[in-house]
Amino acid sequence: MEIINGGVCAAEGFVANGVHCGIRKNKTKRDLSLIFSEVPANAASVYTTNLVKGAPLTVTKQHLADGKAQAIICNSGNANTCNADGIEIAEGMCELVAEAMDIKAEDVVVASTGVIGQPLSLDPIMAGMEELTEGLGKHSDLAAEGIMTTDTRMKEIAVSFEIDGVTCKIGGIAKGSGMIHPNMATMLVFITTDTAISSEMLQKALSSDIQSTFNMVSVDGDTSTNDMVTILANGMAGNKEIAAEGEAFDIFMKALNTVTVYLCRCIAGDGEGATKLLECNVSGAGDLTTAKTVAKSVICSSLLKAAMFGADANWGRVLCAIGYSGADVDVHKVDVSFKSAKGEITVCINGAGVEFSEELAKEILLEKEIEIQVGLNSGDASATAWGCDLTYDYVKINGDYRT
Repeated sequence: MEIINGGVCAAEGFVANGVHCGIRKNKTKRDLSLIFSEVPANAASVYTTNLVKGAPLTVTKQHLADGKAQAIICNSGNANTCNADGIEIAEGMCELVAEAMDIKAEDVVVASTGVIGQPLSLDPIMAGMEELTEGLGKHSDLAAEGIMTTDTRMKEIAVSFEIDGVTCKIGGIAKGSGMIHPNMATMLVFITTDTAISSEMLQKALSSDIQSTFNMVSVDGDTSTNDMVTILANGMAGNKEIAAEGEAFDIFMKALNTVTVYLCRCIAGDGEGATKLLECNVSGAGDLTTAKTVAKSVICSSLLKAAMFGADANWGRVLCAIGYSGADVDVHKVDVSFKSAKGEITVCINGAGVEFSEELAKEILLEKEIEIQVGLNSGDASATAWGCDLTYDYVKINGDYRT
C-alpha cells in the first residue's frame, strides 16, 4: 500500500471542482463542491445519530436506497436544516446537477454544512453550476476547500493498493472542525474508489470501519445535525468484484482504514481553536467496549482538554474521566503516561501518582501531537480515540458563529 496524490480524484474516473457561488459572504471562500464519476458507482453512507437531521440527509438516504450514485454535491455556509423548504432545496440541488451532467437526480448525493435554521436559496447554486461543472477535473483540493466551514486547512488523502494483481486506488476529503462528537457521522467525509465492490459489501466495510475511526473522534461533545460519510466505488480499476468476505475484502478494508484514520487525525487536530492533536491509546482492557468507552471518556473530558492546552501534566483528570466513564474498570490497576516527539513520561502506576519531572512533562506536552497512554491491565483489548485541546479561541469562534 502506498500513499499517493490526488485525494478524492486519485481513483480512476473521478473528477471534482469547488467554486464560490455566493452562499458565503466572503468571496474568497469556495462554498460549492461537486464530485463526479464518469460511470454510475456503487455507494454507501452512514449518517449522524442526531434526531434533528438536515434535509440533505433525508434526500440522500432516499437516493441511496438502491445503493447507486454518480455525483456528490455539497455546499458550505448554510446547513439547510430546520427549514420549511429544506427537502425542496436539497432535491433542487440534485436536479441542477442532474441537468448539467445528464444523469438522474436520484443518482446524486447532496450535503450541506454551515449555519442551522437559515433559509437557503437555490439562486446562487444555480448561478454557480456552469462554472462548477465546466471546471471539473482533477481538483480534489478545490472540492476540499468548498466544503470547509471553520476548518483552517484542507483534509485529503489517497492510497493505492493491489487486489489480485490489479492496482486500485481510494481517496477522500473531509471537513470537520466543530460540532464533532462520537456516534457517526459527525462530520462530512467523501471517499471515492475505483475498486469493484458490491454495494452490500461497500456498506459493510464502511459501517464496520467507522466503529473504530469516526466514532472515536470528539472535538467538543456536540453531535452535528448534518454530517455523514459517503463512499462511491465505480469499479474502473477492473478487479474482480468483491461480493463476499475474504482476502480481497480484507485488503480493501485495510486501505479504507488507512484513509479514514488519517482523516480522523486531521479532523481532531483541526478542532475549532485547537493547538494540539490528542490521541488516547487504551490497552489491557477486559473487552473492546470497555477500551472504547475509556478512550472516548478521556478524550471528551473538558478538564483534561484544558490541561493539555496549558501543557499541564494533570494526570488526575485522566483517572477522573475513567472513573465516570461507566466502564467496568479496576482503578487500582490503571497506569497513565504522556508521550510526544519529545519523549514519554509515566505519571501514574496502579491508580496512584509517581514522582516525575514536571519540566520534562511540560516539554512533552508542549508538542503539537500528544499521546495519552492508558493501561488498564485487566485484559487484551485496546482502542484509540482522537480529540484536541480546549482553548480560548474555541469560545471566540462559537460565540459569534452565526452573526
